[in-house]
Amino acid sequence: MTDRLPPLTALRAFDAAARHMSFQRAAAELNVTPAALSFQIKSLEEHFGAPLFNRLNRAVELTEAGRVLAPGAAEGFGALTAAWRAARRSLETNTLTVTAGPAFTAKWLAPRMYGFAQAHPEIELRFTAGLRMMDLDRDEVDVAIRFGYGPDDGLFSQPLEPEWLTPIMLPDLASRYPTPEALLSAPLIHNSSDDFLTPPCDWPAWFRAVGINADPRISSSFSQPDHALDAALSGAGVVLGRRAFVVRYLADGRLVAPFRVALGTDAKFRFLCRLGQENRPDIAAFREWILTEMTKSTSCATDMTIIPSGDLT
Repeated sequence: MTDRLPPLTALRAFDAAARHMSFQRAAAELNVTPAALSFQIKSLEEHFGAPLFNRLNRAVELTEAGRVLAPGAAEGFGALTAAWRAARRSLETNTLTVTAGPAFTAKWLAPRMYGFAQAHPEIELRFTAGLRMMDLDRDEVDVAIRFGYGPDDGLFSQPLEPEWLTPIMLPDLASRYPTPEALLSAPLIHNSSDDFLTPPCDWPAWFRAVGINADPRISSSFSQPDHALDAALSGAGVVLGRRAFVVRYLADGRLVAPFRVALGTDAKFRFLCRLGQENRPDIAAFREWILTEMTKSTSCATDMTIIPSGDLT
């Protein structure tokens, strides 16, 4: 028995047949006839020196040797596919595919995109808004912006600006509820997407931060931070707004943060890309732009007292 590898086409036929457990479906995937696929597998078995499939009446099943080979074949073709996609993307330095959460895309990225396009007209940005953890190779994504604690094993990860949360409202609501005590009777909006934060950064925690032990009444709850913020913008109530989403509205005066006390959290937005790709010209340009824009947005919080949520437990 030799360790010399068989032809790649024969291994590819085996991989497809092992995944589908059908020569016919495997042949359709590879766009060949069932007879041609059967011939490739037969030649692989001759090279190997033993059957890899048991041929049944209307089905096939892997032999013990086939079961040993199948995971490695699938992993090998997966690695080849990922490497091919990465190599192909390395030539497309004028196209950058970015994934970020829907709220970050809508409330942070989209309003600022014109500035990036002006500074880098040679780079075409493509956005995929979603919260699921993506495989950057498999999903052909260059950059991911994610909020949380990590870890980000195997990726280049750069934390962005620290996050905090503080009561945000329309100016006329601020005049109606001028003190933290008065805020207890205000319509409070809850953003449940922040419920994973540990220690909690919620309304009871904020009231404790200003010295009030109370069980505040929530008037409405939203599962997405941009929806909760839109409710505050409509005048429906007061939301514990997260820094990244509210600084633009604080800067232009549409919303106010009258109490200047915020809850700090260790969760952060992180800039993620594949290791070794962080200095690729288009990725580096996008990263520097985000860092610069994030730094600009900190000016509205220069007099904000940030109380780490961990100090309240």
